[in-house]
Parts: sequence; structure tokens; C-alpha cells
Amino acid sequence: MDNKTPSKDSYDSKSIKVLEGLEGVRLRPAMYIGSTSKQGLHHLVYEAVDNAVDEAMAGFCKNIDVTLKKDGSVEVKDDGRGIPVDPHPVYKIPALEVVITKLHAGGKFDKGSYAISGGLHGVGISVVAALSKKLKAVVKRDGKIYQQEYTIGKTDYKLKVTGSCPKDETGTEITFYPDETIFSTTQFDFSILQTRFREIAFLNKGVKITLRDEATEKKEVFCYEGGVIEFVKWVNKSKEVIHTKPIYFLKEESGIIVECAIQYNVGYQENVLGFVNTINTVEGGTHVAGFRTALTRALNDYANKNKLIKDENLTGDDVREGLTAVISVKVPEPQFEGQTKTKLGNSEVKGIVDSASMSSLQEFLEENPAIARKIITKSLEAQRARTAAKKAKDLIRRKTAFGGAGLPGKLAECSKRKAEDTELYIVEGDSAGGSAKQARNRDNQAILPLRGKILNVEKANPSKALSSEEIANLITAIGTGVGDQYDQEKLRYSKIIIMTDADVDGAHISCLMMTFFFRFMPDLIKNGNVYLAVPPLYRIRKRKTHYVYSDDELKKLTSKLGDKVDVQRFKGLGEMNPEQLWETTMDPKTRLLKRVTIEDATTAEETFSKLMGDDVEERRQFIAEHAHEAEIDV
Repeated sequence: MDNKTPSKDSYDSKSIKVLEGLEGVRLRPAMYIGSTSKQGLHHLVYEAVDNAVDEAMAGFCKNIDVTLKKDGSVEVKDDGRGIPVDPHPVYKIPALEVVITKLHAGGKFDKGSYAISGGLHGVGISVVAALSKKLKAVVKRDGKIYQQEYTIGKTDYKLKVTGSCPKDETGTEITFYPDETIFSTTQFDFSILQTRFREIAFLNKGVKITLRDEATEKKEVFCYEGGVIEFVKWVNKSKEVIHTKPIYFLKEESGIIVECAIQYNVGYQENVLGFVNTINTVEGGTHVAGFRTALTRALNDYANKNKLIKDENLTGDDVREGLTAVISVKVPEPQFEGQTKTKLGNSEVKGIVDSASMSSLQEFLEENPAIARKIITKSLEAQRARTAAKKAKDLIRRKTAFGGAGLPGKLAECSKRKAEDTELYIVEGDSAGGSAKQARNRDNQAILPLRGKILNVEKANPSKALSSEEIANLITAIGTGVGDQYDQEKLRYSKIIIMTDADVDGAHISCLMMTFFFRFMPDLIKNGNVYLAVPPLYRIRKRKTHYVYSDDELKKLTSKLGDKVDVQRFKGLGEMNPEQLWETTMDPKTRLLKRVTIEDATTAEETFSKLMGDDVEERRQFIAEHAHEAEIDV
């Protein structure tokens, strides 16, 4: 690398630079951690872990242990060099105290300490301290064990030595208690942390991350010697792949390291996962743009040179159908859009990634002609399907061009026209559809009955999916168009509500619907427009009528009401009369709705592939394990 390589001895208090104080973090926490919801809560853990990961990237840390404690705190322990504890040259207080109590303080600004860093802004651990009612830091360094505690970012006492340890034993241990006056929830989700730590371990081969939950006694260990090659295979594990050996390259230019693994599967979805200094850039950025440009150009060059293309060149969409790729770059001074680091902005990275990808891909395609032909054949099939899908999209667009005139005949439209005032219920079957049409508020609730289960778009060619009558009706009713023609401004209803029976068949139909939205209209989910209706499971009568929505609720209520309770189990929506359906499932004052959210693209991709892919046994096992939960937030 061009940067000065960090050494063990060069990391001391002089390495800690301070940019400004801690004011404002508690006033505007979302500026620093994205939100004060579940997402922001987990971001605190990432910030604490990122410091340990930076030590790993600098070559000084092999083990990171994260424990969710029974008392609601989180402990993050590493065997890195330990945060410096000697007096800071400017502030004359221990460097550890500076790092934790002052915003924008850290070794990330000093290139002698960290050549590459995820937590570049240096706000991480100080923000964690500011948003925690309590934080404790323990540092092992120079044969001593140091400790200091903080309340809402302010020190409780001076740094003290609490014991001794072998001189070669070093590391940092941070324990923090999130402040419930800041966060809407302080309940950590094991599976969300699992996903992030798995990514970190894949991107830092050989680093071992252990995640424990004391309350549930769950434990997961992540360590991958194969790095991003193992990562791409893991993402594709429930898919049929075109080539078993992933394409892999690792290049360095101007201090920027580019590492990439690519493997195609027989499916139709693109899944490019971009990372910068192990941060998952879910919105992409210049590194992803550079890779995509090179991939399209390299495949077209090869196809033309070998006379595999007859007419027009392949487009980016064509060559990315069925593509799974992990593109990881290490950048000395990354420029992210926002503290939550979801998009890379460095313009120079695009050219470097483009050049590294282009030369590596050309080399691979020349050396592996059989795999090259398989990929080109797959891309040419995608090109033909794209042409057919465009015709289907154009047909749908023409239908909607004349407003209500092109709306599907089965749609029971509402009288209000403004999207913000209206909602669309998608109901399975004519019987439930009939009840819903009678039960609804005609002013603002529209009903679209669907006949049976819609096509599984996870396994169908896009042109086949778009030419399905049920799907075409759905797209027409919603009004936004799909894919590259999607336009949120043309959304005809602010809430799209999937209403199915509360049984296995109903759950399957819901999954098919969510898969369709996830693949063709992901912005509907991202913008919070998609909901699941929650119909009751039971009606209980004793003097008054009660509706309950779970078996647990049934047990509690029946034991409370006592003997001679009349319990009716609803097998389907069609069993309810219109009054019951309105009262339980459609009346905004009394109904329960679950908003569908995509927490994490990797998890969503894996979930939909398992639920809707080819591996029947894996799908059966997944549904059995997760029947009581869903990738849904209320």
C-alpha cells in the first residue's frame, strides 16, 4: 500500500486526533446512527464492533466476542492492541477517555495507526457512550488491566488500574446499556446481528467472531478461511449454479484493494453485494458502478470476438441476470454519503474497480471458455426475455394510460381518487372477495380478488410472470408500473394490503405476493406501502363477543372467562360475514396490520430464495423453523 503500514508500537495517545465535542448527539441521534428504532439500536453494536474490525484489518486482532447480556447490556471484546491509555498530548487526560467522551476522536484520522478503517468518522464509540445510560471500558495493555465507566458520555471516575495481565495479552472490552429514553426498543435481535457478523467474517478471512445471547443461550461462531469465495457460495447455497468454481480476483492500485467473487445461478435475479472496508453499502456507490460497467464490457467483448452475438450487444440487465457477486474494496479515505455509510462516493474508486475487474474478467473468460459460453448463453436468454417482457410491460402501460378505463374488471374501485386517502385490499378467492366487497368502506377501500395462487415469480421467467393475467391485473390496479418503468408518483393507493386466510395456504399466498413485490416493485416495500392484514383465529362468546389472534391469546382469555365459553375457529375469511370481516380485519379503528419491511437485502434475498426456490426439503425445513415469525415488522 502507499500508506504507511501501521505498527504495534505506533498506536499510542499521539495517534488520537479530536475534531469536536459530543454536543448534539443526544439531541439528534438519527444524524449519527440513522434512526432511534431497532435499526439505530443495532447500529450501536456495529459501531462498537467496527473498532475491533479495524484492529483486525490492521492485522492485530484475531478474535471478537459479542455477548447480549441478560441485564440488557452488550459486551464487545477483542484481542487487538487495546485503546491507548497514556495521557493525550493536548487534552492531558487518558487517550481512552478522549476516544469515548469526545466526538470525532480516534486513531482513524492518523494514517500511522490505521491504513484502512471502516469507522473513519471516529464518532463510533463516543456516540455509543452518548446514547447509553452506562458504558464500561476495560483495556489490557502493557501488562496492566485498566478500567473506566461513563454515564451518558461523561466519566464516572478517573481511569484506574484494576489488575495485571501477561505483557503479550492485549485487547479492549466495551460494555454498554442503551438508553431506553432514546430508543423505541432496547431489545436486540440475534438474527440481525448474525447477518452482519457473518458478513464481517466472510470479508476478513480468518477472523473469528463469536455471538452469544445469554437469555436464550444461543451461540454462533463465524470464521471463514475462504473469505469472499465462501461468501458468494453461501449466498448461492440454495440455488442451482451455472459454474461451481466462482470467478475470483484480488488487485491493488493506488492504495485501494479490490477483491471480488462472482458466481452465476440459473435464476433471474441479480444480487451484487458491495462492501467498503467491510461496511455493507446497501445503496451501492462508485465501486459497484465500476464493477457493473466492466462486467458488461468484458462479456460483450468476449461474445463479439467469439462471434456469439448476432444482433445487438448485451445490456447490463442481460449480463446481470442470475448473477451473484461480492465486491469488497478497502479504501484508505472513503467518502460515504451520511454517517450510516450506505453509499460510497469516491470518484477515483470507479475507475480503479473498472480497470481491475476488466483485466481480471478478460483473463478468466479466455482461460475458461466453457464457463464463458455458459454465461454468454444465459445472458442471451435474458436478452430475449427482456424483449418479451418489454412488450408485456408496454401492454400493461397502454392499459393504464387511459386512467380507470383500463382497470381490471374484478377490481371493486373506491370513490376517492387521492392515493394518500385510499387503500387496496388484495384478497384470495371470490368468496372472501365477495365478503370484503360488502364489508368495505366504499369511500376509500378498493378490493381486488385474485383467483387462486399467483405465479411464483422466483422460479418464472420475467416475461412469463408479466404475461400472467392475475399479475397484470395487480400491476394495473396499483398503477406504478414495474422494473425500470416503476414510478412511485403513479401509485393509486397509499396502502396495499394483502388479506389471506390465517392458515398454511394463506401464508403461502402471502409469501407469493411478497415475493412478487420484492422482485418487481421493491420500492413499494421500501416506502412502507405494503401491509399484511391480520384476521382473527378465533371468536369467543360469553355474554360479549371477543376476537383473538393467536393461540396464546386464546389460552389467556378462556382461562380468564372460565367455563362454558363458546369458541369458534375461523378456517378462512369466507367464513366470516361482512360485519365480522369489517369489525375484525378492515375497520381502521380495530384492525391489526403488519407493515412489510426489508431490513437487510442479504437476509431478504436468502429468505425469498429458500421460500420460493427449487430446494423443496430446505423450504420445508425453513417454514417449519420459522412458521411463528416472519420478515415483517408491525
